[in-house]
Amino acid sequence: MRWQGNRESDNVEDRREDGGMGGGSGGGLPIGGRGLGLGGIVLALVVSWIFGINPLTVLGLLNGGGLPQSAPVATQPAAHRGAPQDEEARFVITILASTEDVWTEQFAQAGKTYEKPTLVLFRGATRTACGAGEAAMGPFYCPGDRKVYIDLSFYDTLRQQLGAPGDFAQAYVIAHEVGHHVQNLLGITGKVDALRARQSEVQVNATSVRVELQADCLAGVWAQHAEARQHWLDQGDVEEALNAASRIGDDALQQAAQGRVVPESFTHGSSRQRVAWFQRGLAQGRISDCDTFSARSL
Repeated sequence: MRWQGNRESDNVEDRREDGGMGGGSGGGLPIGGRGLGLGGIVLALVVSWIFGINPLTVLGLLNGGGLPQSAPVATQPAAHRGAPQDEEARFVITILASTEDVWTEQFAQAGKTYEKPTLVLFRGATRTACGAGEAAMGPFYCPGDRKVYIDLSFYDTLRQQLGAPGDFAQAYVIAHEVGHHVQNLLGITGKVDALRARQSEVQVNATSVRVELQADCLAGVWAQHAEARQHWLDQGDVEEALNAASRIGDDALQQAAQGRVVPESFTHGSSRQRVAWFQRGLAQGRISDCDTFSARSL
């Protein structure tokens, strides 16, 4: 992926040098974040034994890359807003800039204004409007402050433990989280939250799957338009993103963890579904193709 030399976003907070968190309290819920229950915790532990991953990392993956409900908010030192100079961070903010360009254009065509999210780089732990964010939880989007959070060490997990290397696999992760921001701006997040309040646990899981698959599709929409604008993909790059989507499918994680698959406990969708919806957005680059909520079959 030929990303160097492209525009870098200035909507970034680099908190990596601040470290540590103080006291405080609060609550909230990132996109996809909710309690896993005992079964989910056991599953996370088993997956961690198989892949050699910190169990909290697996909990974050299974829990929508978010945080436990009512996580304590901590006092966060002031962020450094200057452009990061390390290559990994520059890659991330280059991808963020591309999402800004694509979604600004897409919203404008629909007569709307795209409000750009802020991407927060942190190390270890940080404060969010949705609670205390920890590296072990993986990347997540917090609708409360409209920020995407990522500890770049997650990419080591993606590459080394989950078997999903490559620049475009990493870009897919950012584009998926920005997809949740798009859902928030379109009012989908609020409607889903209201719906979940009236649903059973199984129904909540099924709704969560539709939310996550839509974010995958929106990531595909971004990828189609980004390539048309920048012509930066090399042979095999799209396959990297598809591989990443497949590797974190609920069925793949469950099969590896416990030797069986429990579809009613899915929160993100199967490997086949995640790949299919990313490809659906990628095919024509149309937001209208990403209506997972009206789809009779996922």
